[in-house]
Amino acid sequence: MKNFTIDLHCDLLYHLLSPGSTIDDKELGCSLPYLKEGNVKLQVMAIYSGTGANSTSDGAKQSELFSDLLNNENFFLFEGENYKNSENENKVGIIASIENASGFCGEDDTLESGFKNLEAIIEKTKKVLYLGITHHTENRFGGGNNSGAGLKDDGKVLIDYISDRRIPIDFAHTSDQLAYDILNYIDQKNYTIPILASHSNYRAVHDKNRNLPDELAQEIIKRKGLIGLNFIRNCVDETNPEKLYEHIQYGLDLGGEDAIAYGADFFYCKNHPDKSRYPFFFKGYDDAAAMNSINSRIEKDFSTEIMEKISHKNALKFIENI
Repeated sequence: MKNFTIDLHCDLLYHLLSPGSTIDDKELGCSLPYLKEGNVKLQVMAIYSGTGANSTSDGAKQSELFSDLLNNENFFLFEGENYKNSENENKVGIIASIENASGFCGEDDTLESGFKNLEAIIEKTKKVLYLGITHHTENRFGGGNNSGAGLKDDGKVLIDYISDRRIPIDFAHTSDQLAYDILNYIDQKNYTIPILASHSNYRAVHDKNRNLPDELAQEIIKRKGLIGLNFIRNCVDETNPEKLYEHIQYGLDLGGEDAIAYGADFFYCKNHPDKSRYPFFFKGYDDAAAMNSINSRIEKDFSTEIMEKISHKNALKFIENI
């Protein structure tokens, strides 16, 4: 099989909540035509909910939408080595993930009902590749990337709950304090929970809360996790698209050769209220079809081996291990 790409994060499911939206919408970088053009063999589909009203209903609806995609002739549930099967040759493999635990447990819900909702999501989607506890803001479980809060008591109960389910914890939207608290808690409890940052770059290259400080990046690398390169301009650099390759070099310098993957984070941004962030993506890095030229560039600037690891081998190994 020729080279292919795995992308650890996109927001197609959230887009599909909007009336009239489709999987073929070319306003969206992770729409089906772009995924096929970019030879994306696995696209992880985030179930995203903002903390607040409707969070759990949005989560449940997106798990239904994912279930619908599994019955669509263009997609298949990515399991083991079934991506090599001839019947899946022209299809895109998918696995669900959860971006923000508010998607199954609202601020005023009981934990018991929240865990029932989580089990219902897992049943609908067949499996969840990873779970992010927070998004930008603080919730009942801990602090998101725009807050300073750490791990709360409910967050500890959540970690206890998923500890024997081999669901990795995603650090892409944690506060630094939450990330350190999670690491300390899983070590204290001797849990073997895998960790990753599904769509994060490096703060030393571009100083944003969403990017990882060195110490956290090194912890993820040490624990055989993944760091998914985020293509959003705000996470790469405000003006220079070439910085994407500096992020790769920086990750390699930290010892991340076996950890770097893609977490492009394509989402529907045409109606985003913050006009200062337009364009959200640099031209040429704004849809999944760009994976072909990005892979070629990595092969030229680094090596074939590094390109294959970043494009799919590191992510495949991580998935096999869980």
